[in-house]
Amino acid sequence: MELVAFLGAGKGTWAQIAGVINREEWDNIILIGDNSAKKFTSEKDFEFIETNSSRLVELKDDILKKLQGKIKGTEVALTIASGTGKEHMALISALLNLPVGIRFTALTKDGIVFL
Repeated sequence: MELVAFLGAGKGTWAQIAGVINREEWDNIILIGDNSAKKFTSEKDFEFIETNSSRLVELKDDILKKLQGKIKGTEVALTIASGTGKEHMALISALLNLPVGIRFTALTKDGIVFL
């Protein structure tokens, strides 16, 4: 399974993303965020997609364009623990327009769960 996540400006939420990355074996990890999110580090390799638009439709279009050809399967694990509602809407819309299925994923005290 491939993991996709948005890295929002609130760095406190990056620990949740790091936990999801590190506690599961992923075939591919794609992280999306603005220039400040380039500072994110992980024990595992990931691909970073930079996006800078602050307008919803432009953000969705930018993410969609940059995700083209990067998702190998028909379904992704998606964590939206970081980012804003607007960023989440743009990312979910872009994934559905690829098209690819989504399994929401979170780190809990019991480990990784697929919702």
